[in-house]
This record gives sequence, C-alpha cells and structure tokens, in this order.
Amino acid sequence: MKRFVLALSLLVSVPALAFDHSHAAWDVLLKEHVAWLPGGHASQVSYAGFQQDRAALKAYLDSLSAVSRKELAGWGRNQRLAFLINAYNAFTVELILTRYPDLKSIQDLGSLIRPPWKKKFFTLLDEPRHLDEIEHDMIRAKGAYDDPRIHMAVNCASIGCPALRPEAFVAERLDSQLDDQVLRFLSDRTRNRYNPERRVLEVSKIFDWYEGDFEQGYRGIDSPETFFARYAVQLAERPEDQQPIRAKSVKIRYLEYDWALNDRR
Repeated sequence: MKRFVLALSLLVSVPALAFDHSHAAWDVLLKEHVAWLPGGHASQVSYAGFQQDRAALKAYLDSLSAVSRKELAGWGRNQRLAFLINAYNAFTVELILTRYPDLKSIQDLGSLIRPPWKKKFFTLLDEPRHLDEIEHDMIRAKGAYDDPRIHMAVNCASIGCPALRPEAFVAERLDSQLDDQVLRFLSDRTRNRYNPERRVLEVSKIFDWYEGDFEQGYRGIDSPETFFARYAVQLAERPEDQQPIRAKSVKIRYLEYDWALNDRR
C-alpha cells in the first residue's frame, strides 16, 4: 500500500505540463512487482500485484498518453527512446491485465487475424495505437535509433522474451541499462548457449526474426555473427568453445520460443 500511495504521489506532484523523465511512478511499480530469478538472467512478473496497483499503473499510462508528438520531438534521443521502451513495457502489462488471470500466454489475447500486438487499446502521441506501432514504427524505424540492443529491452510478457527489467529505463543511464540487458540475456543458457556436442550456437528466435536490425552497423555490428562474437564469454564456458564464436565460423540454430506467460503466481 505504501508503494501504491508513493506511485500516485509521484505522478500528482509533477506539474501537469512537465513529463517526469525519471519515470519514477513506473519505477516504483517495477521494483514492487518484478523480480530477478536466481542468476539474474531472467525475471518474473507479479501480474496479481500489478492488478492490485491498477490505479497507479493507469495513472502512469495516462501520463504517457498525455505526451504529444510535438513534445516528444523536442526531447533528446535517449529521453525519447527511454520513453518508448517504458511505454511498450507498461502498456504490455496493461494488456495482460485486461484478462488476467484467465490466460496462459499473451497470444491468448489475439487471433490469427489480429494478433495481440495489433490491438488498438491505448492512446500515444495523439493517436490510438497498438503495441506493434511502438516497436516497429517508432523504435525500429530506420534511421530513428538503429540500436539492436532494444530487442533485449522491450518485453512481450513471455518466458522466451528478454527480462522485464525491475526498474524504469532512464535517459542518463540508458546506455548502461541496455548493455546490462544484453549481458543478462546472452548469459541465460536456457535461451542462448553454445552446444559443444553439436558444435552449434543455439540462440533465441529473436535473432532470426530481427536479423536485419543486427546488420545496420551500430557500433560496428554488421551481422548477428558479429554481435555474438562480442559476447563469446557469455555464450560459452570454455575458451576453446568461445574461439569459433569470435571467429564467426560457428553454425547457428534458433531455439523454439516459449510464449508462456512470465508470471510469478
């Protein structure tokens, strides 16, 4: 209850025309209802806890919806990107709560004709939106950010997805937060690992779906193989197994994606 009151007070204490770039209200909710699993490579979400604090979550979502396209355009790059990542994650939690606890996967909220990411259920930047618009039309738009690390930051409410971070993304620490998300995800042997018996690098399907985002030259990354080479230590235990990853000579196999809800029941 104390955190719930704090989350609301953080919103009402900010002047109506000033957006809180610390995302303090969202940060309070994340710290209360999201926890790292042992090892710190993945997290679980207490959707029941978010449900109890639904008013605080909706107040934060309303603060996001109040931002206009013109206002966003006047912010710095990292402020815009942190805003969009937090918006995607917070509205995803809200989407889950529209049917929780009567679902086992975010996919239960959609159909073949209209997947859950195509449902327009919120307003952002002056227009009704769906989640795919935030991820694909804003964050991934060519020339907007061109940073493949964002795939380790946006969370699809699924076990196969990189962890929902138990803190808000903020502009002044965004670079280090994204780097940390990458390290945690690639260190998770359930989703990314070198298989010494098969001599194959087994990685998340994310790297297949978004292969092109790892070919845009961000920090010299021109392919998924180049990306993996930089994280050979996280992907393989032994130096002899890390060598072919660094040499970009290892075969790659994509693992089946786990769409089960990342719920802490």
